Amino acid sequence: MGTNKKLGLWILTALVVGNMVGSGIFMLPGSLSKAASPAGILSAWLITGFGVLMLALVFGNLAMRKPNLTGGPQIYAKELFKAGSNASTLSGFMSSWGYWLGNVAGNIAVITTFAGYLSTFFPVLLNQAELFSIGGFTIKIGNALTFIVCTILLWGTHFIILRGLDGAGKLNFLATSAKVIGFFLFILVGLFTFQKANITPFVAPRLDEAGQAIGLFGQINNAAVTTLWAFIGVESAVVFASRAKKQVDVKRATMLGLMIALAIYIGISSLVMGMLNHEALAASDKPLIDAISAVIGPIGGKVLAAFGLISLFGSTIGWIMLSAEVPYQAAKQGMFLPAFKMVNKKGIPVLSLIVTNLIGQLFIFSTVSNTISTAFNIAIVIATLAYLVPYLISSVFQLKLVITGETYTDKKSRIIDGVIGVLATIYSVWVIIAGTADLNTFCLGMGLLASGVLLYKWVIPVGKKTTEK
Repeated sequence: MGTNKKLGLWILTALVVGNMVGSGIFMLPGSLSKAASPAGILSAWLITGFGVLMLALVFGNLAMRKPNLTGGPQIYAKELFKAGSNASTLSGFMSSWGYWLGNVAGNIAVITTFAGYLSTFFPVLLNQAELFSIGGFTIKIGNALTFIVCTILLWGTHFIILRGLDGAGKLNFLATSAKVIGFFLFILVGLFTFQKANITPFVAPRLDEAGQAIGLFGQINNAAVTTLWAFIGVESAVVFASRAKKQVDVKRATMLGLMIALAIYIGISSLVMGMLNHEALAASDKPLIDAISAVIGPIGGKVLAAFGLISLFGSTIGWIMLSAEVPYQAAKQGMFLPAFKMVNKKGIPVLSLIVTNLIGQLFIFSTVSNTISTAFNIAIVIATLAYLVPYLISSVFQLKLVITGETYTDKKSRIIDGVIGVLATIYSVWVIIAGTADLNTFCLGMGLLASGVLLYKWVIPVGKKTTEK
């Protein structure tokens, strides 16, 4: 994407905040309410916030110490092996493949949330009347219209990005600004309308599919993958590191974006539980709008929905930009199909953008047969687990630098970075274990990752040429 104009601190920060505070905050209160009690939810947020802080410090540190490795955390996989070896190329490709698929699924989570909030103004999107049937498969009016809306948003954003990164980045910045203003207004209203009765009992069991009670620690485990989804995108500035005006801005944008997002998440997730009772929150397709409508009426819901739509439009731009950049940067470093290096006159990776959105279109078909909230939940499980491997790789790569002393000149920095690397690694492993406890989820994640092997034979020659040079 555009090589002529570089990205400054505020555009990078907007990408971090815009990609993190996207569909998650709009939909997660409902998903979390099903998984955990208020005590479990808040505990999961605190643990996830600390874990992501460690990961953010890892990303910022690696961006400073290895500025030549750009394109995202998955790029570090190849550095764990001998340079130019097949193991190096394979690990880089498989990590990039998984991270890319995670990005694509993330796009669809944002886009389906947009459709959910649009239903505030067009309730027909929720219409469950039958449109037609083919055999045993029934298409409902609301699902068909949601599919059309999601498709228009996906390809409309595609053409905006084709016009250049600088313009798309500014649109994302404006949308992110509107988002932050809307969320702080929500927090202000929530402070005056919070009802303690809605969060009692504070500690309560939840039931699994078999009807067995899940205790507090089990609830925290269940909520871990869901809360991490809210922070996916914290590495956005790292992905665009090669396009930053200053490398130091990458670390600053990552930390600043994380702090802004954390303040929004803690404020909103705590308050929304006091604005809606558990049953209403768990059943909601648009929990923030339902919460604000319950306390100040339908007008408040429509105002928040308007802010939400602007916000989600900005997030869609940011996510699709990020998704197309991943295989493009990997291809430049010999870890993806060479054709993905193709760019247009504005420096936009055209083939990468087209293929990314074609795969996204396939994911959008899930909205035809599922409700918006179900499609969202499917997307975030796929995306979050796909992200966890590159996150773990980044943490391990930092530990490798600490152990070998590469790029370090003083002992104090090595000790501090070593502690951060260990904590980030422990957190990543914990969430992977928690997220793959369900066999179906584990098989789905492994199947998607393994599918990349089918394309690897076209990447190998690039790895060999790089070695020969």
